[in-house]
Amino acid sequence: MTLYIKNMVCDRCKMVTADLFKKNNIKTIKVDLGLVETDSELDEKQIEVISKGLKSYGFELLDDKRKQIVHIIKTTIIELVQTQPEQLKKINPSAYIAEKLGRDYKYLTTLFSEVEGTTIEQFLINQKIEKVKELLVYDEYSLSQIADLLYYSSVQHLSMQFKKVTGLTPSHFKLLKENKRISINQI
Repeated sequence: MTLYIKNMVCDRCKMVTADLFKKNNIKTIKVDLGLVETDSELDEKQIEVISKGLKSYGFELLDDKRKQIVHIIKTTIIELVQTQPEQLKKINPSAYIAEKLGRDYKYLTTLFSEVEGTTIEQFLINQKIEKVKELLVYDEYSLSQIADLLYYSSVQHLSMQFKKVTGLTPSHFKLLKENKRISINQI
């Protein structure tokens, strides 16, 4: 049985979720961002227990098919930007998403917009900007290196997009003492 779970965005989320299933004696085959595969069907009581446990950690069990598809799109983008940014240079994100979900991109983008009220492209841009913020806060890369890492055509393009989304230039953001980052599951 495959269960789709909202707000799983990191390896720690996967560990917490795996522990929850183990604690409730439910054997899992796979625990990944946004989904858990069990070795058997769960009854209503087990689903209720898991749902309640997930909510206590800030996660949500998704049962609506449309929301499940949107969630898979979001976790695909988050994984791409957070853990595989070098792939942004090699692939077309829209083709990658369509291939991963085995659906027509036009259908996926329409569905995403209906459910989320924003486009897949804007969600991708917002994720990239959060990654830029993270890298600026860590201060390990120059803006030029960040632009290259996240496949921006130039530092100017990155700076313009950053200012459009945040209202700040990257250099001004870097000077701020308070952290203006947004949790990736809140985007």
